Amino acid sequence: MTAPTFGMTFTRPQDEPVPVLGADFSKSLLIETSADADAAAFPIGEPVRFSSSDTTKTSKLGTGPLADAVRAVNSQLSGLNAGADVTVLRVAESAEADPQDKLEETSANIVAALATVSSIPSHVNATPRLIWAGRTSWRPDMATANPIVAALPAACEKLLAVAPVDVDDTSAANAIDARETMNSQRLIPIGVAARVFEGASLVTRPMGPRVVGLFVRNDNDHGGKPFDPIANRPIQGLAGLSRKLPFSLLDGSTEGQQMLEAGVSIVAEGEVGVDGAVADGGFVFIGTDNTETGELWQQFHQVRGADYITVKLMQITRQFLGRKTTADHAEAWLNSLRFMLRDHNADDDILGYDVKFLASKNSPEEIRLGHLTVNLGIEPAPAFKVANHEIRRYRPAVEGLVAEIIARMNAVS
Repeated sequence: MTAPTFGMTFTRPQDEPVPVLGADFSKSLLIETSADADAAAFPIGEPVRFSSSDTTKTSKLGTGPLADAVRAVNSQLSGLNAGADVTVLRVAESAEADPQDKLEETSANIVAALATVSSIPSHVNATPRLIWAGRTSWRPDMATANPIVAALPAACEKLLAVAPVDVDDTSAANAIDARETMNSQRLIPIGVAARVFEGASLVTRPMGPRVVGLFVRNDNDHGGKPFDPIANRPIQGLAGLSRKLPFSLLDGSTEGQQMLEAGVSIVAEGEVGVDGAVADGGFVFIGTDNTETGELWQQFHQVRGADYITVKLMQITRQFLGRKTTADHAEAWLNSLRFMLRDHNADDDILGYDVKFLASKNSPEEIRLGHLTVNLGIEPAPAFKVANHEIRRYRPAVEGLVAEIIARMNAVS
């Protein structure tokens, strides 16, 4: 605009640190079949976003696995959190008569759907950070990975998502063997299935979508942020488990402990009056680890927390891109990053952080190109997994007893 000769102007300099709100990491994507779903409300191959408490939508999902998955998520919610933000992607069920051929073809349809996940955020105006895909407990043979499991890591990376994965629940050996086909910090294998009522019928259904709902509930209980573990939290809506899974907090040789050692999460049944039981009753999820090789990013709540911070880094930095590079501009950018991490540290989301702008990483040649490099360090809080108690005799208590006896005798004298 042309400045007035006699008057005034108003400007809004953009050289201050900027705040960001973060993102909702509780949005989920569920991929399965439902042959009798309303085709108009849920077209095959088209993602549909809605609230899991919206009965006008859920009533049109039919009776297939996709409908169970939405019910499973919703059954985990608590308090005033009546519904979860879910996106469902209905795929076609194979018409093959042979069960093996049917599984192969349906699994291929789910794999094809996973290949399109990068387009889903633009389609539904939301980015799902929790993915559950059905049919993962099946494998062509014991030497071959499930095709959906093979496709999930790439799909999760595109959305910065994690995926609970149902594996063979018939035995610990089979569950661990299936886990050995995975190597990703975004996969969470679960080695037991759910027994639930559908009307008067008691049926076996995947545990994965119930764990998705547990993530949603736990995030909601912690201000909508994904930094907290979900281990030792109850799974609601279960009538039982697909099989009795021996587990004790005190005995590392139990089947449940062996599965946890191998990186397979479980759900354990509570028992009244039993030393080592995980609870007095109900069904409790136990799991902290993904299938990453190495322990640096093996706890999946730490991966989700780092993803959350990564998204906030994106939100901050995009507000500075395109401006000319000056000391004020760079300082405002770096302070925005520092203040964001400071707030997460104050909330105990992370144990500590560091933000550095190093001359060795920012040469004059790079700066001339408009390339700035910041070195960030964050330390996520680990899950409390093992409590070691050292119990020994306490001699000062006996000395105190002697002193008390002497004091009383002196008082009588």
